[in-house]
Amino acid sequence: MHPYLPNTDEDVKKMLDVIGLESTEELFKSIPENLKLKKGLDLPKSKSEIEVRGIMNGIAAKNQSIDELVCFLGAGSYDHYIPSVIRHIVSRSEFYTAYTPYQPEISQGTLQSVFEYQSMMCSLTGMDVSNVSMYDGATSASEAAILASVQTKRSKVLVSETLNPEYKEVLKSYMQFRSVDVEFIAEKDGVTDYEELKSKLDKDTAGVILQYPNFYGVVENVREMEEAIHENKSLLIMSADPIALGMLKSPGELKADIVVGEGQALGQNLNFGGPVLGFMAATTKLMRKMPGRIVGETVDRDGKRAYVLTLQAREQHIRRYKATSNICSDQTLNSIAAAVYMATLGKQGMKEVAVQSFKKAHYTYEKLMETGKYKPVFDKPFFKEFAIRCPKSVEEINNKLRKEGILGGFDLSKVNDKLENTMLVAVTENRTMEDIEKFVRIMEEM
Repeated sequence: MHPYLPNTDEDVKKMLDVIGLESTEELFKSIPENLKLKKGLDLPKSKSEIEVRGIMNGIAAKNQSIDELVCFLGAGSYDHYIPSVIRHIVSRSEFYTAYTPYQPEISQGTLQSVFEYQSMMCSLTGMDVSNVSMYDGATSASEAAILASVQTKRSKVLVSETLNPEYKEVLKSYMQFRSVDVEFIAEKDGVTDYEELKSKLDKDTAGVILQYPNFYGVVENVREMEEAIHENKSLLIMSADPIALGMLKSPGELKADIVVGEGQALGQNLNFGGPVLGFMAATTKLMRKMPGRIVGETVDRDGKRAYVLTLQAREQHIRRYKATSNICSDQTLNSIAAAVYMATLGKQGMKEVAVQSFKKAHYTYEKLMETGKYKPVFDKPFFKEFAIRCPKSVEEINNKLRKEGILGGFDLSKVNDKLENTMLVAVTENRTMEDIEKFVRIMEEM
């Protein structure tokens, strides 16, 4: 018997007899002979579970995590505090084994948790309706661009160059199969070039995507751009840091039509890049075209509160290619973790995380400036992330920091040739004064 397949030779013969074949090889006779592998795979001899575990642990041990390093790296994923209650709740089997709740009568727990998540996301973003989630921040931005094109019946999306570079790449990949043109608006002094934005707005522009705060950590002046975008009857799409919304004006207050972003900061581990969740919220006007699932509250036949999936007619399993989106899955478990995070912290807790991140980032920035060795790059307001010009290469500095147990900032020259020797530093509420003082001291020694 095969170690992983339970079929015995007798089982295989019975199945072959039913379909009238002599051997399993006959199942593949339609494949040309020159395409078939005539020898065994070049793989090492099979090993026991004990041996495999040892090998995998050895490979994993080569990585260093934020459990070992003090993290000043951001650029899209952030080391925020995660309350211990989150892991306890999402580890419950009714959550981590749950599938899409197509049968509401047996899925009330999952549906209620999703309803709570969506309600809190609406409160946080200032929008009318939220879906469960998308895969990540990049795909949620792409889905928003598609939604804008479908809603306005226009074929171009303007994207600020200050958007996360990974988001831009995913956007280009998505849009080429939707026949939607992606045009970029230049960055000027760390923010979106307002004059170029106005010059590129035309009758084909479905929407404009802005990041808030942007990739360089700068808080863009969205209000002045919003007026020009809406005068052109285009949609304003904001990619927002959910933690920043505990302190800054909400996208709803800034008259955004769609809000998307990366939800990793809401109680999710970094996990070397994933899994995470992308969130999306929008105005009531766009509700019927939003991708993903929306849970509604109703009553059952006995008049008791109940939860159901609503507005499914726009989904791919019903409308197929005509659907706004063809994503057929979501990140429900991650969304539930985000809901537990927001419920645990509450409004004041969310504000406290934002305020602490803001103050500690500005304190770190001021201390680095006092060394006289680092220079500001953008003279603009920032939230928890800032760019500094370094006296040496960022790689050299980060290697030194790593030896001292610190994960340094992001090397901006990797995404912008004009920003050589420029580091993007992220500071969250997790950083202690001791962490910051040590970071500044080592940076000064460089």
